[in-house]
Amino acid sequence: MDLHIASAGLGDWHIGQPPDERAQRHARGRGYDLSTQRARQVTARDFEDYDLILAMDRGHLRALQRMAPSRHHAKIRLFVADSDVPDPYYGGAEGFERVLDVVEAQCRRLLAELRLP
Repeated sequence: MDLHIASAGLGDWHIGQPPDERAQRHARGRGYDLSTQRARQVTARDFEDYDLILAMDRGHLRALQRMAPSRHHAKIRLFVADSDVPDPYYGGAEGFERVLDVVEAQCRRLLAELRLP
């Protein structure tokens, strides 16, 4: 199975910028290089191009559902079922580590789910 994975935000305030340096530092500590990533905003085309659109929290989920044509609502869901991924931006190092823990665990579950017939 081929996967094409992208990341996008709802706002336009960071378009073209790399991830927060703290996020990069903590990711690097786990072997992930985020240095070439640049922020982009969700577009109408994303709802056509992607089979699954994952929101990190309920607020993002509602915003994505408002943006998407109704025929694409079924492909939008929370990244972690019934839970928001915490935003580490205003906290300390432990927040970034916690988000990485959550993301790694959920990615393993998601990959297992996608491999099911």
